[in-house]
Amino acid sequence: MPETAPTPSGPPSGPSSGPLSGPSSAPPEESVGPLERGLALLRAMAVDPAVRQRPSDLARATGLARSTVDRIATTLVGLGYLRSDGRDLVLAPRAAEFGNAYLTGSGLPDRLGSLAVELADRLDESVSIAVPDGDDARFVVQATRRRAMAVSFRIGDLLPAERCAPGALFAAEWDEGRWDAWPRRRANGVDDANGTDDGGYAVEPSSAPDVVGFRELAQASAVRGWSVDDQLIEPGLVAVSVPVRDPSGATVCAVSVVSHTSRHDAASLTGHALPRLRDTAREMERRLALPAAPAAPAVPPSGRRLKEELGSGFLQSLARGLDVLLALGAAPGSHPLAAVARATGLPRATARRALITLRHLGYVGSDGERFRLLPRVLGLGYARLAGLSLAEIAEPHLIDLVLRVHESASMAVLDGPDIRYVARVPTTRIMRLDLAVGTRLPAYPTSMGRVLLGALPEPELASLLAEMTPTRFTEATVTDRAALAAAVRAAARDGHALVDQELEEGLRSVAVPVHDGLGRVVAAVNVALHAGRGTPDEVRAALLPPLSEAARAISADLALTDRLPGARPA
Repeated sequence: MPETAPTPSGPPSGPSSGPLSGPSSAPPEESVGPLERGLALLRAMAVDPAVRQRPSDLARATGLARSTVDRIATTLVGLGYLRSDGRDLVLAPRAAEFGNAYLTGSGLPDRLGSLAVELADRLDESVSIAVPDGDDARFVVQATRRRAMAVSFRIGDLLPAERCAPGALFAAEWDEGRWDAWPRRRANGVDDANGTDDGGYAVEPSSAPDVVGFRELAQASAVRGWSVDDQLIEPGLVAVSVPVRDPSGATVCAVSVVSHTSRHDAASLTGHALPRLRDTAREMERRLALPAAPAAPAVPPSGRRLKEELGSGFLQSLARGLDVLLALGAAPGSHPLAAVARATGLPRATARRALITLRHLGYVGSDGERFRLLPRVLGLGYARLAGLSLAEIAEPHLIDLVLRVHESASMAVLDGPDIRYVARVPTTRIMRLDLAVGTRLPAYPTSMGRVLLGALPEPELASLLAEMTPTRFTEATVTDRAALAAAVRAAARDGHALVDQELEEGLRSVAVPVHDGLGRVVAAVNVALHAGRGTPDEVRAALLPPLSEAARAISADLALTDRLPGARPA
């Protein structure tokens, strides 16, 4: 992949003349084969991470031998990046670690994301930040307005340069060799000088692009300092974009304001947004010019225990190479070989070979002495994984929980005075609780409700309890507000709630909270069972440990996939 713009605290871009050679069609002699093949399989999975794929499908997609695919899959499942569901393989939420590593290493979302949110609030339009990625533009921040006609791009989504406003700004810095090669790569269906098919475009590129027209657009954008997308992506979508440059004058990223023709045409959006957009870009450039606090990468080695467990089926060189990738993104900026070796606990020679491989594949950039992750890392499924719903994240863990305890398990969120079920996995028992996703129940007589109420600030809890009119569903239902408040506080103190036949005779349930990456309670999970299958103490002893383990696993996945630094939907 041709090098693109530097990260704010990284070295200049450009081909390396140092120990790590630039991308080429043939792998360098020191390349780590298992790492190359493992990343090829991950990319094949990432083209559509929602699709379950069998090893035979992956063998056809990658051209690898079935036995090789099996060993790679065994390793990636062991590391937690793939999930095995019978004979099928699915990209697991933990694979979002790779994209998070790039986002942290680039420093862009953390430094610039809040400015994108502020601009979206001021203009009442969606705002995005994109970086150059080969011949394309890739989103790293999205501050989206919630409307019926809303922008649905995700962090990590890839757009062809010729079909978006940021692309014209990035192409304005292409040299003659890049312009000559670009249409050939488009015609051949490859995205970079390394000759690999990226796939996973949010909008498909043209196989026969208008080179003259796009070059004129890029030149005009360079002269005026901004570019416009007048329904290039799709009918109805318009955008205006300005570059954000580092102190050397190189374009690091582009910030865009995006709207719909029901609100603005291209001209009116430019008039409405451009002055404030330019002000925001200047402030972004000021922030990028500030010195970054020095930080050393650190990542725990992932494969040593698994090598002992899985033996020859585990590809340690693949695990080590992925550790190197993660180490480069564990702290902002670029890092020398010695720091990467220390962070991973690997010999310098081993770390160097992994860096050679990652640079050849376009995941790492270098000036010969320091190394950094490139946006291509986001192509390993980040857009889809970061967009997983709470239910999609929870369901595999709830299935595992039900298989362990042989009782129904559910997840709910607080919705005013009620809970609303967002995921549910029933047991196979003849007598079971018959509830569906979307069901609403009052929060106060349910275990999940008390856990969720217990996470509220005290004034909000007091206000909510004051507005409730508790109904007695059974003889055991607590309806006294003071007693309810005490039960809710106990749930917050104990970290769980057990409700015994308050909603329905014979129904007992225990619930624990689910936290997001900031430690906030965002949902609760429970196990419900018939009261005749044990005393309350027996239920706690038998169900609370596996239930808590499931909640921790869901929270860990949520922290990975909900880590959109600096910008959230507005």
